Amino acid sequence: MDNNYFSNLDQNVKLALSEDLGDVDITAQLIDAETQATADVITRDDAVICGVDWVNEVFKQVDPTLAITWHVKDSDIVEPNQKLFSAAGNARSILTGERPALNFLQTLSGTATATQRYAALIAHTQTKLLDTRKTLPGLRRAQKYAVKCGGGENHRMGLYDAFLIKENHIMACGSIAKAIARAKSLHPNKRIEIEVENLAELREAADAEPNWIMIDNFSLDDMRTAVEGTNNKIKLEASGGIETDDDLVAIAETGVDYISVGALTKHLRATDLSMRMVG
Repeated sequence: MDNNYFSNLDQNVKLALSEDLGDVDITAQLIDAETQATADVITRDDAVICGVDWVNEVFKQVDPTLAITWHVKDSDIVEPNQKLFSAAGNARSILTGERPALNFLQTLSGTATATQRYAALIAHTQTKLLDTRKTLPGLRRAQKYAVKCGGGENHRMGLYDAFLIKENHIMACGSIAKAIARAKSLHPNKRIEIEVENLAELREAADAEPNWIMIDNFSLDDMRTAVEGTNNKIKLEASGGIETDDDLVAIAETGVDYISVGALTKHLRATDLSMRMVG
C-alpha cells in the first residue's frame, strides 16, 4: 500500500494559495506593511484534529518568517473554544494565509472527526473501517491521512496499488475466475479484491482465491453466510446498505473483516474554526 501521505502537500498548498491570492491580497494592503500581530485559532466544535503539516506549509509559503506555535497535534480530540495554534509575525502575512490554512484544517479535521465517530460505533467488534476513492479531487492523500488520524484504515490509494475487480471488469474479462487469473498473472504481488453481488458469485470468487472479496449490498443473513463460508481464509469487505448508525453496527456484528464507507471523505462536515487577532 502506497501511504506516502505528504508527497504532494507542497503542491496542494501552492495551488490553494494561487487560486486565493492571485497577484496580491488587496484587503491586506489596508494594513501597514510593517505591522506585527499575533493571532489565535480556536475550534467551535468537538473535533479530531488533522492538518498540522498543511497549515504549516501554507504559512511557510506565504511568509517563512511567521512563527506558528501549535497547542495540539494531529489525532488530538478537542472541544469548543479550545486553542489550536497561534501565528505571530507580519499582520498582512497572517491574514493572507488565514483562509487557505483554515480550509485545509477544517476539511481534514472534518474527515478525521467523521471517521472517529464511525469507528467508535463498531469498536466492540473486530471489523475495521475503510475509506474509499470517493475523495475530494487533489486531496486524496490528505484525506486518506485524515482517515488514519480518525482511527480508520485506508483501502487503497488509487488504481495502481491494488486490484478491485468490479462488474464491468468481470464482463469484459469473461468471468470472475478469468478476471482473477488475469490479475494474478499481471501483478502477482498486488492485492486482488473482487466485488460480488450474491452468494453464487461469492462461491465462484472464493474458488479462484483472491485476497479479498467485496460483498456489495448483501443482506445481513447473506453476510453471515459469507463469513461462515469463507472461514477466515479470504478477507471480506462489506459495502453499501449503510443508511443509519444501526446499519453500520449490524453489518460489523456479522463478522466481516472490513466495512468501506464513502461518506467518510465525500459527505464530510467541515470543522468550524475561527482566527482571532489577539495582539
